[in-house]
Amino acid sequence: MGSPRLNNTKAFTLLEALAALAVVMVGLAAIGALAHVTLRSTLHAEQHLAQISATRRIMAGLPGRNQLPFGRSTGILDGNRWRVDATPVAVANAARDAAWIPQGVVLLVRSPSGSTIEIDTIRLRKQPTK
Repeated sequence: MGSPRLNNTKAFTLLEALAALAVVMVGLAAIGALAHVTLRSTLHAEQHLAQISATRRIMAGLPGRNQLPFGRSTGILDGNRWRVDATPVAVANAARDAAWIPQGVVLLVRSPSGSTIEIDTIRLRKQPTK
């Protein structure tokens, strides 16, 4: 009787086990990177939506068209700094007795993270009676 032959055994070699482990680790690293990117983009989207919500609330809270004074107003809402600049808009060939004056309104909202939203619009304002 001779010694048993090792070549006929059905087992993994150390090299095969290390190669399989390396493939699994690469897969796990890719899944981890994807999870990290997904988490960051979800956080960014939530912050952006909060900033948009604050911007809408500021716009809705502005005084009516005839009560918004020309000049600059500032404030803070939910940690977002905001600034409103209201200026008269020069209109070429405008009739002096026109019933409405265009008023440019610029709203700038800066979040705590530093991102900004700017809204430019024009409101029509009644001409003051003489």
